[in-house]
Amino acid sequence: MTKTILIDPVAMRKAAVLTAPEIPLNQYRPDPAAEEARYGRETLVRVYRDMVVIREFETMLDRIKKEGAYQGIEYQHKGPAHLSIGQEASSVGQALVLTPDDFIFGSHRSHGEILAKSLSAIAKLDDAALEQIMTTYNEGDTLKIVERLHGGSAGGVKGLALDYVLFGTLAEIFGRYAGFNRGMGGSMHAFFPPFGVMPNNAIVGGSADIATGAALFKRVNRRPGIVIANIGDASMGCGPVWEAMMFAAMDQYRKLWPAEAGGAPPMLFNFMNNFYGMGGQPYGETMGFEVLARVGLGVNQEAMHAERVDGYNPLAVADAVARKKELLLAGRGPVLLDTVTYRFTGHSPSDASAYRTKEEMDLWRQHDSLIGYRDYLLANGHASDAALDAINEEVIERLVKVLSAAANDDLAPRVALDSEYIGEIMFTNRKRERYGEGEPWVLQKKEESRLAQTQAKFRYAYDESGKPHPKLKTLTYAEALYEAMVEGFYRDPTMVAFGEENRDWGGAFGVYRGLTEALPYPRLFNSPISEAAIVGAGVGYALSGGRVVAELMYCDFMGRAGDEIFNQMAKWQAMSGNVLEMPLVLRVSVGAKYGAQHSQDWSAMVAHIPGLKAYFPATAYDAKGMLALALRGSDPVVFFESQRLYPDAETLVEGGVPVEDYTVPEGEPALRRSGRDLTIITVGATLYRALEAAKVLEEQYGVSTEVIDARFINPLNYGPLAESVKKTGKVLLATDACERGSFLHTMASNLTQLAFDYLDGPPVVVGARNWITPPAELEDMFFPTKEWIIDAVHERILPLPGHKPSTRQGTAEILRRNRLGV
Repeated sequence: MTKTILIDPVAMRKAAVLTAPEIPLNQYRPDPAAEEARYGRETLVRVYRDMVVIREFETMLDRIKKEGAYQGIEYQHKGPAHLSIGQEASSVGQALVLTPDDFIFGSHRSHGEILAKSLSAIAKLDDAALEQIMTTYNEGDTLKIVERLHGGSAGGVKGLALDYVLFGTLAEIFGRYAGFNRGMGGSMHAFFPPFGVMPNNAIVGGSADIATGAALFKRVNRRPGIVIANIGDASMGCGPVWEAMMFAAMDQYRKLWPAEAGGAPPMLFNFMNNFYGMGGQPYGETMGFEVLARVGLGVNQEAMHAERVDGYNPLAVADAVARKKELLLAGRGPVLLDTVTYRFTGHSPSDASAYRTKEEMDLWRQHDSLIGYRDYLLANGHASDAALDAINEEVIERLVKVLSAAANDDLAPRVALDSEYIGEIMFTNRKRERYGEGEPWVLQKKEESRLAQTQAKFRYAYDESGKPHPKLKTLTYAEALYEAMVEGFYRDPTMVAFGEENRDWGGAFGVYRGLTEALPYPRLFNSPISEAAIVGAGVGYALSGGRVVAELMYCDFMGRAGDEIFNQMAKWQAMSGNVLEMPLVLRVSVGAKYGAQHSQDWSAMVAHIPGLKAYFPATAYDAKGMLALALRGSDPVVFFESQRLYPDAETLVEGGVPVEDYTVPEGEPALRRSGRDLTIITVGATLYRALEAAKVLEEQYGVSTEVIDARFINPLNYGPLAESVKKTGKVLLATDACERGSFLHTMASNLTQLAFDYLDGPPVVVGARNWITPPAELEDMFFPTKEWIIDAVHERILPLPGHKPSTRQGTAEILRRNRLGV
C-alpha cells in the first residue's frame, strides 16, 4: 500500500545535487568477426535481402502514386502512402533480434516495420507453424490468392510465406478483402498479429500508450516477449507519449507490486528519429532537446536506459535492441531508444520536400544504408556482387507478381459497395466469460471479500409495508457496481482495473471499496493523472487479449483522452476486420455540484462516434446488471454513471437487486411507469424528476403519463419507444446533458420518422441549459426539474387546465436562446 512509503520532510528538504546517468550516443563498434559468429553468414545476407524488399516495395508504391505504374503494371492508388525509403536498416535491425512473441506497434510510416518484423518471423518459425498461420488467418482467403500467384516458386514454405506477407500487406494498402485486415486498415493501419506486428497508428504518437497497455498485458498475464512502440521524433511533442512514458515508468512496479509480478512492463519506446515531423524539424526548430535520447533523464532515475543508436547500421540497431530486451524481460524497463535515420522521400508522395535542401538530402544519400551494408557484405566475403544482384532481381520478380494480383479486381476484390460488411464488423458482439485460463490471482476467497457484506444488505429500498429500510443496511447503486466488478475479477483471470484513486481510496466515489483487500497490485492499481494513457493503455491491454476496466473520475476528463476514446478505442475492431476484440469498459462518472469543469454529461459525443457502445444505468438493478453485461462482452463500452445516484437504493425494480450475478438485455429500454396520454423518455438520473413530473401530471391534470428509461444510448432498440409513442401520440425526452446537440435530439428525430403518423405534435426535448454548469447552489437554474418538464408539456405538447408556468419552455424561448447562442 502507498501508506508504506514514507515521505520524510527532512529528506525532501535536504540540500544536495542531483546527478544523472550518462547517455550513450552511437557507441556501437563494428566487429565483422564477432558479427559473423553472432548471426552467421546466412542471416547477415538475409538482412540485406530484407532491406532490399522494403526499399523496392516502397519504391513500387512511390512510382504507383506518382506515375500510376510499376514495371509496366498500371494501377491508380487513391489512398495514402507514407514511405520510409532510407530508413530500412532501422526496421530490419530491430526485427532481427525479435521473435513472433515480441510485439511492435507503429505509425503511419510503418510499411518497412511490418515487412521487417514479418520476414524475421518467417525466418524463426518452422514450416508447420507458418502453414498453420497462413491457412487459418482470414479463413485462408489471403493464402488462396498467394498460392495462385506463387506457382511453385523456389523457397518452399518460407518462399510462399514471403509472397504471403508481400501480398497481404499490399492488398491491405489497396483496400482488398484478402488484405491482412480485410482492407479496413489500409496503408496507415495495416498489421499482422500472428507475427507480432500489432496495429500501426495514423495519429502521431498514437501507438505509445497503446503499446504500453500491451506491455502491461504481457507482464500481468506472464506472456513472453517485449513490446516496442515505433514512433517518430516529432511525437515527442505529443502529450499522450509523455503520459505513456510516465505510466510505463511508475515506481510502484518495483516498490509496491509483488516480486512474482515480474517488475515493470517490458516497454520500449523507439523513436525513429528521421529529424522531421512532416515539414517541421524537431532538431533546431520545433523541439528543444537537441538530442532526443536526453528526454529519458526526465522520466526516471535510470534515464529510461536511454541510448542513441545509429539507425543506418542494422547491426548496431540489432545489438541495442537485444541488450534492451534483456533489461525489459528482467522487469527493469521502460527503455528509450533514439534511433537516428533519415527518409529520402517526402512526408508523402505529394510532398516536394521544400523545407529541406538538396545538399542535406545528398549528404544522407551518401550514407545510404543499402549501399553501406552491401559494401560490408562484400568486404567481409559474405556475398558476391552477383549474389546480391540476384537478390535484387528476385525481389522485383516477386513484387511484380504480387502487384499483378493485388491490382486485379477480379482476383482480389474489395468489399462490395452495396454490402453491409463494415456495419457488421463495427462490433464483434461475442459473449466472453473469461479471456484466459487458470484461476484468477486474488488475495481473498470470494466469500471472504466485502461481497459477503454487501450481499447481506437489503436489496430493495422498502419493506413489505412500504417503509424505507435503514440506508446503511440497504444496497446502493455504488455497491451494486462493486458486486458486478467483484464477480468479474473472480471470473476472468485477465481482468484488471486502473485509473486515478482506484486502490486504497476505493475508487473516487467508493465503488471499489473492498477491492484493495481482495486483489493483488497488478490487477488493481492507481495510475498517474494521465487520462490519455489510462484509456490508451486500456486499449492496448484489451486488443492484446485481456479484459480491462479503466476509470475516468469525471466525464469532463474525457477531453484529455479524446483521441484514445474516439480514434483508438472505437475503431480498432473494425479497422482490424474483426481480427481484434476490444473488451474495454471505460467507467465515467457524470457529476453534479462541482461546477463548470466537473459536472458535464458528454454522452452525445460518445453516441456520435461509430464503434462505441454506451450504457447509462439509472437504477441499482441496472447498474449491476448492465456492468455485468459489459464485463461479459467483447466490445468497447463507455459506461456512464451518475454521481447523483451512487448513494441511492433500488426503488423501481420490484424485488430489488438480485444477489446472484445477472445481466440486462442489451439495448432494451425499461418501462418505469405505464400511461396512455403522454410518453416521457429519459437518459440517466433525469428519470427520477420525470417520474415526479408524471405523478403531478396525472394527479393534478389527469394526464396519464408513461415513463421509459432508455438505459442504453448505443445500441438502442427503438421498437418499444416507438410503440409507446404510437399509443400516446405525444412524447417528451429529458436529460441532464446540455440541450444543444443532445443525443435526445437524435432520439426525437428517429421517433418522428418511426411514429410520424401517430404523433399529435413534434417531440419535445428538455435538457440542461446551454451554459457553463454553475455552482451547486444554482443548479436548479441549469439542470431540468420536474417544473421544467411540466411547463414544457403545457407550452409545447398539451395545454394543462389552470396551469401557470414558472419557467420559459415555449417555442419563442427556443428562438431566443438559439439567436443568442445559449
